[in-house]
Amino acid sequence: MAETGLQLRTRISDDNTLSVWLEEVPVPQPGPDEVLVEVGAAPINPSDLFLLFGPADMSRARTSGSAARPVLSADIPPQAMASVQARLGQALPAGNEGAGKVIAAGDSAAAQALLGKTVGVFGGEMFAQYRCVNVHTCLELNEETSAEEGASCFVNPMTALCMVETLKVEGHTALVHTAAASNLGQMLNRLCQRDTIPLVNIVRKPEQETLLRDQGASHVVNSEADDFKPQLQAALSETGATLAFDAIGGGKLASHILTAMEAAAASEMSEYNRYGSTTHKQLYIYGVLDPGPTLLSRNFGFAWGMGGWLLPIFLQKIGMQRGAELRARVADEIKTTFASHYTRRISLAEMLDPEVVVAYNRRATGEKYLVLPQA
Repeated sequence: MAETGLQLRTRISDDNTLSVWLEEVPVPQPGPDEVLVEVGAAPINPSDLFLLFGPADMSRARTSGSAARPVLSADIPPQAMASVQARLGQALPAGNEGAGKVIAAGDSAAAQALLGKTVGVFGGEMFAQYRCVNVHTCLELNEETSAEEGASCFVNPMTALCMVETLKVEGHTALVHTAAASNLGQMLNRLCQRDTIPLVNIVRKPEQETLLRDQGASHVVNSEADDFKPQLQAALSETGATLAFDAIGGGKLASHILTAMEAAAASEMSEYNRYGSTTHKQLYIYGVLDPGPTLLSRNFGFAWGMGGWLLPIFLQKIGMQRGAELRARVADEIKTTFASHYTRRISLAEMLDPEVVVAYNRRATGEKYLVLPQA
């Protein structure tokens, strides 16, 4: 077993500079309840990007160092430094999730049971060749599942499952999802079909409409189309969806969704009510594809709610037992319902190539990069 391995580090300095590099670090020895994972694959999720780059202008990033050990640098606008004061000077590892083979294990029975197994890990610091984690952060994958297949076994699958779980807990019967052509959106579409839950998919391009319809989606609307608003209201009237998950965040889309929900509900009312319908409409913002302000036109009555939604917080609410049941379903359906598709596979060093950075930092719907740390 190797004595050292590479780990990606990111640091913001008080001179308004971001640096990202590969650090050679000792391979740790697992404690009693820990396992050492040789990381085979780790996806780049949108949630990884702010830790990686902060508010730096990555379109003008530059590199130094060697091809094998590049150092990526970029400038941060002075007015954006206030948002990253808490991390100044710290060399932070990154990478929310990944998968690999357990090559060493601690003395506990739980740790020893994973020795030699392929596991998915949601423990942070996964853009590395080796990662030592507590056994309880691991998901044992089925024997025929590879590290690449299991690399995205937590963030997107568990988000999709917990969106459906939110629907059940809060008493809704159908839901709306934006950025629906993403890997997560496609998972949610398959999940809702399998569990017979009506789903309204909102996309931004005609080819994304085709993609989801080819995958069996019944309700797909294009937010850039001239007839978006009437098409959305028609889909909401047909499905009765009163719960929405919005990955965009900024702009008017959230307002359009709540307005269409209210219009669909009001069309079923037998008499006028100046306060609107009594049907509760709930929208959760869980992404920031548009970092601008959320703009609301208050024409959707008074029976509504809007808030932030974060997977770790929701998992705390439902408890360890229910969370374990959902994770077991992910392992069983990782090649079907929760399968991920990647635009490109890259090495740790290629993560620091400015042209590659610009590509995966676009956060384009349907484009996902997979890092292979051993490459």
